Amino acid sequence: MVGFKNRYMVMEVFLDPNRDLARDDPVILTQFNVSKAIKDSILLNFGECGLASSLGSFQVKYVNPITKLCIIRASREDHQKVWSAITMVRSIGQCPVLFNLLDLSGSIKACKSAALKCDEAKFEQYKLMMGDRLTPESTQHVQNCFEKIKILEH
Repeated sequence: MVGFKNRYMVMEVFLDPNRDLARDDPVILTQFNVSKAIKDSILLNFGECGLASSLGSFQVKYVNPITKLCIIRASREDHQKVWSAITMVRSIGQCPVLFNLLDLSGSIKACKSAALKCDEAKFEQYKLMMGDRLTPESTQHVQNCFEKIKILEH
């Protein structure tokens, strides 16, 4: 018997740099709002049947709100549908966003490796950008996110 096959996508989320930063409702990326935006896009672009077929193994496995990196799982049969719906997501909440695929993998082990490498590189850029304004809390939060990547399972 053959096991159920999944695809794992490491995605980078670009928030609109021109959005009004003084607003009271800043967008914080969470597994819930990323998942909702993708499901809404699948429903809009592929209908109820497309959404129902995609939901079997669809899951947002990991989101780092600081480095804007996420890992998304989809079935092997539906990963192209999910991927195309992700590219059509234009906003999360009221904030315009774009998704960029960094890695596509057939195993969680390879995905964890690619995600950890990308996340660490993006955090180094973040540290350079923040300079003196980098707080110990945000550093600890990112370290906790790195630990989450290391313990990801199916």
